[in-house]
Amino acid sequence: MKARLYNKYVNDAVPALKARHKYRNVHQIPRLVKIVVNMGISASLEKNAIDDAAKDLALITGRKAVISKSRHNIANFKLREGQPIGCHVTLRRDAMYEFFDRLIATALPRIRDFRGLSPRKFDGRGNYTFGIAEQTIFPEIELDKIKRTQGMDITIVTSARNDAEALDLLKLMGFPLAEVKEAPAKETVKDAAMEAAKAAAREAARELAKQEEAKKAARDAAKEAAKE
Repeated sequence: MKARLYNKYVNDAVPALKARHKYRNVHQIPRLVKIVVNMGISASLEKNAIDDAAKDLALITGRKAVISKSRHNIANFKLREGQPIGCHVTLRRDAMYEFFDRLIATALPRIRDFRGLSPRKFDGRGNYTFGIAEQTIFPEIELDKIKRTQGMDITIVTSARNDAEALDLLKLMGFPLAEVKEAPAKETVKDAAMEAAKAAAREAARELAKQEEAKKAARDAAKEAAKE
């Protein structure tokens, strides 16, 4: 049995995208390719922090997490090559659609004061990445058993050719994106008070210049009279 969101994609999203963008080939229609969930762990934490994050990620995604290791030595960050610095899971096909369904239907609405995600987080190639501050928004996590709050990054990779097509795809799939209000165009009307102030300043500068010229002429006249 296929996932609920896969059926929604086939029955609702595909016809809507085809009608909106006039695709000539069905393979041009954007689709979800994979979802990558990544947790980064500070190198300064204790050793079992990686194991705890991997367990939480496995509970959230239903797949075993892969440990990410450092590729370079960085002394400023006290980082050594081969040191564990995080974990990630890559989801495809049915597992991807099931996680996506739980994410938008259960997890994201549990964020306090949630009003939708920003539609400005696309990377220019049709992929969307956003961050979650705490893993506790997922119902699979038991609050009594976690040792520390851990954030994560979620990347939704699509086959869309640009961000506009990916945006339409995610909206049709029910992804909670906030509406962006466009700022009103700036009016190019001159401020009368500002113009009057500028004119007064220019007039005052001219008066000062005239006074300086008069004083200079008086000094020159006095010098000439003293010579005589």
